[in-house]
Amino acid sequence: METTAIETKVGYFGNYGGQFVPDHLAAKLNHLYEVFLTYKDEPEFKLEFTNLLKTFVGRPSPLYKAENLSRITGSTIYLKREDLNHTGSHKINNTLGQILLAKRMGATEIIAETGAGQHGVATATVAALMGMKCKVFMGKVDSERQKMNVERMITLGAEVITANDGNATLKDAVDAALTYYVHNPQAFYLLGSAVGPHPYPTIVRYFQSVISEEIKKQIIEIEGRLPDAVVACIGGGSNAIGAFAHFIDLPEVALYAAEAAGEKMELGKTAATLTLGKPMVFQGSYSLCLADEQGNPIPSASIAAGLDYPGIGPEHAHLRDTERVQYHPVSDAEAIEAYKLLSQKEGIIPAIESSHAVALTTKLFKNKGALVVINLSGRGDKDVSRI
Repeated sequence: METTAIETKVGYFGNYGGQFVPDHLAAKLNHLYEVFLTYKDEPEFKLEFTNLLKTFVGRPSPLYKAENLSRITGSTIYLKREDLNHTGSHKINNTLGQILLAKRMGATEIIAETGAGQHGVATATVAALMGMKCKVFMGKVDSERQKMNVERMITLGAEVITANDGNATLKDAVDAALTYYVHNPQAFYLLGSAVGPHPYPTIVRYFQSVISEEIKKQIIEIEGRLPDAVVACIGGGSNAIGAFAHFIDLPEVALYAAEAAGEKMELGKTAATLTLGKPMVFQGSYSLCLADEQGNPIPSASIAAGLDYPGIGPEHAHLRDTERVQYHPVSDAEAIEAYKLLSQKEGIIPAIESSHAVALTTKLFKNKGALVVINLSGRGDKDVSRI
């Protein structure tokens, strides 16, 4: 398959990023980028987006002081309650922004990939809102372990298409969605994470940055200062880059991301791409990916469907290399313990994805007296029966 790479630094984060796709798809993506640049600062677009975030999503999401968790940990911990958004996660921020772009491009069919199902639910939700057809690609394994979200998508009118290749998880759902997009370029691909070919990492970052914009304002209002650290979980990287965006240029705020170590830190049993990944072209972008000795992508593994992905967004690869963000693997067992801890001590059931960030925080900030914000990216209804 012929590919096209961007020759300038547009679409790159340091050495990572780019656009490695067939020529006809590159033209479609470049048009999407032009539309994004045209509308992102256009007053009518911004007004529609912000009004929907307020009235449809319920933003701003609260910044909640977790008194019991703070007492147990020995640091002051706040939770950015993205789990309280409509549909139950941060995913709705990006899907709303992209569906508004799709509307202006005259799109009638929306396609998306999903792992834990939260992006699929959010996409089905905004497609219903805008009266558009919706296809969601989901790995067969994920569709079984996240059955509740499959049922939610179907209720919202979406067609859920299961991907059976490979490990039948998120990577394979992305592959299936990209294949459909290549053969049906009239569709609008509403990509859910900060991965893939340019301009998706840039677009997703922009729409998710509302998270860190609110955190910064809220923590100053409550505590009178910036936090010592912000912590998020990371799979592809959308909630993490959203939580970090407005702090990247503020070195006094440390940034930490918890990636899924899986059962153990061995290839084939982990999703710790930033720890074990190799630089390579994967799903349209040059970034890090879990790979064998010959450089072939290999399956990832995690208890968290939303983190079970062998690649990573190119901006995160760059932030790792520059050491602006510290990335730490968290095991399945540690995430389960954190899931139980937050549920039983704060009365908040977190998504198992978000539980990785809780686990990392309680480990890094034990008796440190620090002021820390955890981005609680989603709620754990979908995980209760499994855990």
